[in-house]
Amino acid sequence: MEQYVIKGGIPLVGEVGIAGAKNAALPIISAAIMSDEMVTLENLPDVNDINVLIESIEKIGAHVERPDRHTVRINGSTIQSCAVDYESIKKIRASYYLLGALLGKYQEAEVPLPGGCNIGSRPIDQHLKGFRAIGAEVNISHGTIIARAKKMHGAHIFMDVVSVGATINIMMAASRAEGRTIIENAAKEPHVVDAANFLNSMGADIKGAGTDVIRINGVPKFHGCVYSIVPDMIEAGTYMFAAAATKGDVIVKNVIPKHLEAITAKLIEIGCEVEEGDDSVRVVASKRLMRTHVKTMPYPGYPTDMQPQIAAVLSLAQGTSIVTESIFENRFKYVDELTRMGANIKVEGNTAIIDGVPQLTGARVSSPDLRAGAALVIAGLAAEGFTVVDDIVYIQRGYEDFEGKLSNLGAEIRRVSTEDEIRKFELSVG
Repeated sequence: MEQYVIKGGIPLVGEVGIAGAKNAALPIISAAIMSDEMVTLENLPDVNDINVLIESIEKIGAHVERPDRHTVRINGSTIQSCAVDYESIKKIRASYYLLGALLGKYQEAEVPLPGGCNIGSRPIDQHLKGFRAIGAEVNISHGTIIARAKKMHGAHIFMDVVSVGATINIMMAASRAEGRTIIENAAKEPHVVDAANFLNSMGADIKGAGTDVIRINGVPKFHGCVYSIVPDMIEAGTYMFAAAATKGDVIVKNVIPKHLEAITAKLIEIGCEVEEGDDSVRVVASKRLMRTHVKTMPYPGYPTDMQPQIAAVLSLAQGTSIVTESIFENRFKYVDELTRMGANIKVEGNTAIIDGVPQLTGARVSSPDLRAGAALVIAGLAAEGFTVVDDIVYIQRGYEDFEGKLSNLGAEIRRVSTEDEIRKFELSVG
């Protein structure tokens, strides 16, 4: 089992480049199989979730080429099965995007119920409601979602809750249904917009992505295209908070600053200096940070995927901060681990009350999920002494070369797999 070992207390300084967005790339890879011509996707992040999904579409017969680690070519004309294998997909949440893609193209799909991080229930009822509205019969049997339609047609769908996954999934299936579909109370996240832009690049007719009403006119087929994935706002935000926690000075490059506004606003509130460029953001933290309150909300509100990272930073801020989680009910599992490092955090229901402490101390902690793992790394970078983060397989699901990028900013961090390697690292860095 691999781990990160970190010597904390070193300010991060320098520049870091951001990869393509995992949360955009997953639905876009799934949607690429809907064309019978070659689709080239660029700026893919080289992370475990992406590689698992690419292997899965290969197993159902799609033709896949990887000219380099950030590019994939996909041709869906050779697909032989609409049934996705459980073993190949069980580790990732985004397996459900293959439902919308296969249903839209072939009017049938069999996909195992999704896995991924255990951060609380992520019901798929809105996905199924949307599929049924456009003419599919959907059942769950032996842990597999089975969807079939004789003919798919347009429909007016009002989402009961704002759901990124359901918005994208319905959008994919409806883009090939006959007639017009309207999705109301749609999610507005940048990766919803990116998925819609990609589908339009293949010949779909989708308008309104990025607003709460999306209008889709179904088309009979898709063609090939070349498409570049949008930058990852969550990866960018993670490095921005790492700069804040370590009293650093970091320029985060290859980003869309507009996507980061909720994150930037909180950094300014707690006392960081933030400078925006055309495709970069610089974060400077020169003094002890101040408290704030934050509540996670659908975009353009503060993202749930950045909640553990800000909590790690606020554990070092002056005063009492309150973090309210309104999206997932099980997202505070990292709190016990931060407490082992000296943080003073109490959880009451969906709220964490954080009394800032002057200093965290290194400890052995375990990553409970992807974003919480990144938050523990941030805490380790700021802490006094050595921190070992176990279960980093979660972190590798969503961050490309995390330790390499942090090392380039001056962090003392190494990926190890034995106690011997931990001891060698501690001796080598003193």
